[in-house]
Amino acid sequence: MSPTPTAPAAPQRRAAARLRRRARAHPRLVDAVLAVGVLICMVAGSLTDPHHPDGPTWRSSPPDAAGFTLMALGAAALVLRRRAPRTVLAAASLASLAVLVSGDPRTPVVMSAAVALYTVAARTDRPTTWRIGLLTSAGLTAGAMLCGNPPWYAQENFGIFAWTGLAAAAGDAVRSRRAYISAIQERADRAERTREEEARRRVAEERLRIARDLHDVVAHHIALVNVQAGVAAHVMDRRPDQAKEALAHVREASRSALDELRATVGLLRQSGDPEAPTEPAPGLARLGDLAERFRNAGLPVEIACPDRGDPLPAAVDLAAYRVVQEALTNVHKHAGPGARAEVSVVPVDGHIEITVLDGGPGGPPAHGTAAPVPPPGGGHGLLGMRERVTALGGTCTAGPRFGGGFRVHAILPAQGATPAPRTPAPVPPPRDGAPKDGR
Repeated sequence: MSPTPTAPAAPQRRAAARLRRRARAHPRLVDAVLAVGVLICMVAGSLTDPHHPDGPTWRSSPPDAAGFTLMALGAAALVLRRRAPRTVLAAASLASLAVLVSGDPRTPVVMSAAVALYTVAARTDRPTTWRIGLLTSAGLTAGAMLCGNPPWYAQENFGIFAWTGLAAAAGDAVRSRRAYISAIQERADRAERTREEEARRRVAEERLRIARDLHDVVAHHIALVNVQAGVAAHVMDRRPDQAKEALAHVREASRSALDELRATVGLLRQSGDPEAPTEPAPGLARLGDLAERFRNAGLPVEIACPDRGDPLPAAVDLAAYRVVQEALTNVHKHAGPGARAEVSVVPVDGHIEITVLDGGPGGPPAHGTAAPVPPPGGGHGLLGMRERVTALGGTCTAGPRFGGGFRVHAILPAQGATPAPRTPAPVPPPRDGAPKDGR
């Protein structure tokens, strides 16, 4: 089999790329080499006679010193074509006109004018290219017709117009191509930055979501463990059976906390990890188990959750469960002894309306009693609830009830999430004028 024609292409492309990098690194050297090449071409053109009866041949008389001087000046001006392109074009055009007026034999200094016109067209806009190109082409062509070899319509005279017009068109095409490539690169860079920003945003949202889940799990179960451990310590000596029951509830709550933490942290596993969470995420179907845990901890809870028939989206189902869990945890921690909680989850016009009420002290304590003192510091329970609900396009409000107690009210879309602007609502004032952890 013959080798494929593309086999040697890679080394050639690499060599061409290295040459382009060196050329961009030394532009003045490139211009000097170009000027020398143009000078050689002009000298060769001035020494040949393409219209000899016997075919192209060398001229019998070379150009005079003035002709060689004008060719050298026109070529030398090209060294500065990047720094002052219009000035170089003017100098080359004047040298070309001087050659046209000076006489015979012809020296093609107009070649340097064509290179300078190409540079101007490649480094300016299209209207300027049209104006300067037409002015240069018309001026040099008119000079050739008036002062050149007769007749005025000779091929050489119109050739000047053609070569200068071609140089202007080539420069404009190169400028357009460079602008197009630059626009493509800019769009690619912008798209890359947009992808990176989107990836960072998604990572931040996922971190926030996991942080909310961890807060809900830890705050809920640790609160139950704390209460049951306190009950066990209080009745250990007098009623050991009740202490054993409280310790059993502690073990059950801690095991549930570990299971939910394992499921939440399992989301951070890589694809090749051997284990992954298999237990489904909690939802409204597990409200009975949630209420039972709080009842075992000493908080009477009543649940009103009629069957909707159609299942909720997973994100909405989890958010509704977390709202109820956080609200009941706050009731258990802050409502005080003797408080009761009522939970209702009702479908209303394509939404799920969640209400959690408690009868804890909402105003000043009664005469002769002391208000429960919350632990120092503020929590993030209400803020996490609002962020979770708002991310799904719902609303969440929480605040004291008239006559005492606290009310948490959330509305979630039942058919899917409609993202809303991330503007966290202000946290309501805590009860009794004191900061409440998680409220």
